[in-house]
Amino acid sequence: MTTSGKFAWTWTIREEVLEEYVQMHLAPWPEIMEEHSKAGIRDYSIFQNGNQFFYVFLCDDVEAAFAYLAESEPCNRWNAITSKMVVGSFDFREAVPIQPMREVFFLK
Repeated sequence: MTTSGKFAWTWTIREEVLEEYVQMHLAPWPEIMEEHSKAGIRDYSIFQNGNQFFYVFLCDDVEAAFAYLAESEPCNRWNAITSKMVVGSFDFREAVPIQPMREVFFLK
């Protein structure tokens, strides 16, 4: 099967911080946007369904992107705030910081 090159996962956000999480992502810090671009992440979208969020982006080398982000000072500041809001972890220094979803269909 041909794949799209997209990387996707979901997270559940804690109900008590849901609005704060949404507000942070409606107005992300400019340096966060820049760091993700430098890491090679592009066409990044986040979708919300209640407190369940769906994340998808394109990236040619996800391992290298995550390694870059793990060393990014702005991203570490952002993650210090948002990591307390998710159920689970997205520490990029962990062996598997995000559980990717398997792509089972792609229409080119």
